[in-house]
Amino acid sequence: MGESPTLAADALLDLVFPVWQFVIGALVLVTLVVSVQRMVRRGPSRMGGAMLLAGGAVIGVAVIGYLVQML
Repeated sequence: MGESPTLAADALLDLVFPVWQFVIGALVLVTLVVSVQRMVRRGPSRMGGAMLLAGGAVIGVAVIGYLVQML
């Protein structure tokens, strides 16, 4: 019996996958920092709704990441 080629592909994907998680996390963090700076410059009148929107986006990304990881 020969070795299955999918095992090598799975091992390679397991090595590369954490790097992609780090890249996506870094991009989300940069986006969050930039958006918070823009909200602070706009003033307190729009800050409440914008913070709720940003917080909801962060929680949504975290939940989707958790669900994908569970698969």
